[in-house]
Amino acid sequence: MPETDPPNPPMMPRPVPTAQRPLLGQTVLLVEDSRYASEAVRLLALRSGARIRRADCVASAERHLGTYRAGIAIVDLGLPDGDGLTLIRTLANAKQRPAALLATSGQARADVEAEAMAAGADGFLAKPIESLAAFQQAILKHLPAEEHPRGPRAMPGDTVEPDPLALSEDLVYAERMLGDDSIAPSYVANFLAGLARTKNDADFLAETKTLAASNIEDLRPQLRALIARRLGARKVV
Repeated sequence: MPETDPPNPPMMPRPVPTAQRPLLGQTVLLVEDSRYASEAVRLLALRSGARIRRADCVASAERHLGTYRAGIAIVDLGLPDGDGLTLIRTLANAKQRPAALLATSGQARADVEAEAMAAGADGFLAKPIESLAAFQQAILKHLPAEEHPRGPRAMPGDTVEPDPLALSEDLVYAERMLGDDSIAPSYVANFLAGLARTKNDADFLAETKTLAASNIEDLRPQLRALIARRLGARKVV
């Protein structure tokens, strides 16, 4: 008898979303270089039933997009190797466009939301991203109706708090970026401002915003001193 190819294995059915896990079966691609902010979104996605993949820069995001289709993409506007707005434009015009394409930023919402929406984002998640209900609603309203959970759904009042260790890792990462001549000190200042906003730390935010807006020719010494103080305070705690 002639040899025949084995039959293709049956495709696994897509998990059905539930009221408790309304994003079950979805894959979220998070493009975010902050470990602390990423940890918050990871917790929210897992609590919602979604798989999550993280890219920490534009180049990494492009590699991810070359291997699978993300139904949901959340893109930080500030990335170390490129502009989040450009990536949003690319995704918005892709043949396999994410069903929900959201921008996020640690900058003030009034300063960046309109530009993100003009680039093609469906919505904007302002940092800190900590409310489970707000996270789920921001995504669900852009998904097709057939991908919503059936029946009434109570809005969860839960919030998440990332592991403090991720905050220390971000401070070390910022210090390392200051040694990279290809990364502008102003980017590091804005990264720290976003970190402060994500942590809801008003004093830290005021310090970083002052440095980001200053006319100092080289911010590196001041930024290193600020990072050292923050790391020192965390060791004391």
